[in-house]
Amino acid sequence: MFRLERLRDKPILSPIEEHEWERAAVFNAAAIYEDGKVHLFYRASNNKFVLNIEKPQEENKFVSSIGYAVSEDGINFQRFDKPILVGETPQEAWGVEDPRITKLEGKYYMLYTGFGGRDWLDFRICMVWSEDLKSWEGHRIVLDEPNKDAALLSEKINGKYVLFHRRMPDIWIAYSEDLVNWHDHKIIMSPRKGWWDSKKIGIAGPPLKMEDGWLLIYHGVDENNVYRLGAALLDLKDPSKVIARQEEPILEPELPWEKEGLVPNVVFSCGAVEIDGVFYVYYGAADTCIGVAAVEKQKVKF
Repeated sequence: MFRLERLRDKPILSPIEEHEWERAAVFNAAAIYEDGKVHLFYRASNNKFVLNIEKPQEENKFVSSIGYAVSEDGINFQRFDKPILVGETPQEAWGVEDPRITKLEGKYYMLYTGFGGRDWLDFRICMVWSEDLKSWEGHRIVLDEPNKDAALLSEKINGKYVLFHRRMPDIWIAYSEDLVNWHDHKIIMSPRKGWWDSKKIGIAGPPLKMEDGWLLIYHGVDENNVYRLGAALLDLKDPSKVIARQEEPILEPELPWEKEGLVPNVVFSCGAVEIDGVFYVYYGAADTCIGVAAVEKQKVKF
């Protein structure tokens, strides 16, 4: 059993009131470690969320975009004044949300949720790609169904791309030869009744490769809508097989800024990186700001 330890007791990124696009919230960041730097791609919102209404309304509109920040130590970040990705299609009319990034065959793929705002189920997994982490193209729907919490595995398995996604309330896996047509969808993990992850679950960032398997960090939600992070281990050669699943969460809302915000009692990760044998896990707190917690790779035991 292991737990994450916070590297700071304060957020590493918070909203900037002077920036219209990120004045309400910054959270749920993808992360990748390249050229000795941590590159963070975070969800930002220009307005507070109004979710307890029957359908999205223009007067309560909130738009999400993806901001970009860079760090040499994984804790102190230099951020850009303008978003690096904004909605461009009807499916992204209310923005682009919760990115997750995977490097595959020399190219970077960002999977994210495109929210069209026509109703609360108007969300789709979408994809863009880049060769330099700065210029992104694509804006393509990956699965044309209400679906989110998606990421690609960083390696092909038996010559096929591997996709993790979430059809409520479970974590699913699927395969593709061309990143367009996905097949052999199947559930690999489900909520556990009466546990901290009893209501729904979804992956955090892309699984992290270790000697004995793929480390899958995931979020779990209980009946009181508290979001925590958990961990499982997937088979290296067949990531549809769950070798182990930790009973206790590895991170849960404890600090005031994790328990109070736009959506209270939330820690939610979309990405982690490995630096010098340490996993740095970036997480959104209360859908308002971003924190970082870590664990030494050698301490990850199931």
